[in-house]
Amino acid sequence: MDGSGAGTNTGKRPNEQLSSWFVRSGWSKGELARQVNRRARQMGAHHISTDTSRVRRWLDGEQPREPIPRILSELFSERFGSVVAIEDLGLRSAHQSPSVSGVDLPWAGPQTVALLSEFSRSDLMLARRGFLGTSLALAAGPALVEPMQRWLVPSPASEQTGSEPTAGGRRGSRLSGPELDLLESTTAMFRQWDAQCGGGLRRKAVVGQLHEVTDLLQEPQPQDTSRRLFVCAAELAELAGWMSYDVGLQPTAQKYFVLALHAAKEAGDKPLGSYILSSMSRQMIHLGRPDDALELVHLAQYGSRDCATPRTQAMLYAMEARAYANMGQPSKCKRAVRMAEDTFSDAGIDGEPEPDWIRFFSEAELNGENAHSYRDLAYVAGRSPTYASLAEPVMERAVDLFGKDDEHQRSYALNLVGMATVHLLKREPEQSTALASQALAVARRVRSERVNTRLRKTVDTAARDFGDVPEVAHLTDLLTSQLPETAEAV
Repeated sequence: MDGSGAGTNTGKRPNEQLSSWFVRSGWSKGELARQVNRRARQMGAHHISTDTSRVRRWLDGEQPREPIPRILSELFSERFGSVVAIEDLGLRSAHQSPSVSGVDLPWAGPQTVALLSEFSRSDLMLARRGFLGTSLALAAGPALVEPMQRWLVPSPASEQTGSEPTAGGRRGSRLSGPELDLLESTTAMFRQWDAQCGGGLRRKAVVGQLHEVTDLLQEPQPQDTSRRLFVCAAELAELAGWMSYDVGLQPTAQKYFVLALHAAKEAGDKPLGSYILSSMSRQMIHLGRPDDALELVHLAQYGSRDCATPRTQAMLYAMEARAYANMGQPSKCKRAVRMAEDTFSDAGIDGEPEPDWIRFFSEAELNGENAHSYRDLAYVAGRSPTYASLAEPVMERAVDLFGKDDEHQRSYALNLVGMATVHLLKREPEQSTALASQALAVARRVRSERVNTRLRKTVDTAARDFGDVPEVAHLTDLLTSQLPETAEAV
C-alpha cells in the first residue's frame, strides 16, 4: 500500500459530489495530488503519497481514509472561500464525527479534542467575516437544551482525563508547571483585552491559542496536566464564543460555547460549566429565546449548586432575572433580582480565591444586569414608565461605577446605551441623546458589533419618536458619520 489513504471500493459508484467540486476548482488531478501531499506533510502525515491515479479512484467512488477527507475539505474550502464539509464532497470521515454544524456531540474526551481542533482550524482558515458562520445553523429549543442536559450525567468511573505517557509516548511533550501557568495567564490576558477592546480585535488570536491547546491535548500528558489543559481549552473556547457573539457571528458563537461546555465537563469543573451555560443563556436572550435562556441558566444553577461561589451564584440569579423579564414575569424577575443582590453581598467574604473568568461580575455588572432586567420588563409591559423608573437608579449606579473602570469599556458603553433607553421610555429625549453621545465616543474605541447595533437601534427609536427634537437630529447625523457600519471579525 502506498499510504495515500486508500479505503474500501466494494460496490463503488462515481462520486458525483467530489467530481463537481473538482471540475469547478479548475485543478488538474496532478495538481490536486500535489496539494494533498503538501498539506499532509504540513500535518506530519509523511506516509501520504498521492498521485493522479489515486485522485482518479476517489472520483470513481473510492472512499479514502483519514486524514485525506479532512485535507480535501480544507483545500476545497480555501479554494472557494466557504466551508466545504467532508460530507459535501461525498466522503465520510473514518471516525464518523458529528457534523461541525450540530450541537448534539459525544461527551468524551478524545472526541471533544478532535472537534475543538477541527472547528478552530476551520475558523482560522475561513476567518473572513461570515464564511464559517453561514455554514452553521443555530440550535434552539429541545434541540439545544436536551443535549446540554447531558452535562449533568456523571462520567463513567473508568474514564480518565489524560494519562501518564507510556514508554512509547513522547515524554518531551510534557509541559512544565511554569509553562502551564503561562498558558493560563495568557487566557486571562485575552479576557482582559476583550473587556477593553471588544470581540472584534483579538478573536482570531484567541482561536489560534485554542487550536494550540488542542494540539497539546492530543499528546500524552499526566492526568493533572491534562485536566488543566481541558480547563484552559474550555476557557478559550468560551471566550472565542463570547467574542464571536460580540461581533455578530451567532452560530459560530454557539458552537464554541457547546464545545467549551464539553471541555469543562472533561476537566470536572462544574462552576466553569455553569459560567459557559450562562453565556449561552445570554445569547438566547439576545436572540429572543428567553424560554431557552431560562432552561440553560436553571441547568447551570442545578449543576453547580454545591460548588459555585457566591459571586458565580449571583451572576446566575441575575441571568435568571433577565430571562424572566423577557418572558414578562415581573414577580419572578424581582425575586431573582433580590436573590442576586443578597447572594452578591457574600462575595469574597471567605477570602477564597476565585477564578479569573468570574472577576468581571463586579458591583457595576450586578447593577447593570438588574437594571437591564427592569428595563426589559418595561418593554415587555408596553413601554411601562413604572418599570423604567425602577431601572433608572440602578442603571445610574452601573454607569457611575463603569465610568471609573478603564478595563470594562464595552460594559460602560452598553450601560450608557441602556440608560439612554430608560430615558426614552420616560419620554426624555434630551437626556437620552446626551447619554447616547457618550456611548458613541466609547463605541468608536471598542470593536463590538453588539454595542454598535444597540446604539443604532436606540438612536433610530429616538428619531422615530422624537425626530423634531434638535438634539436627536444632531445625534442621528453624528452617528451616520462616525460609527462604522460593522465591526470586523478577525
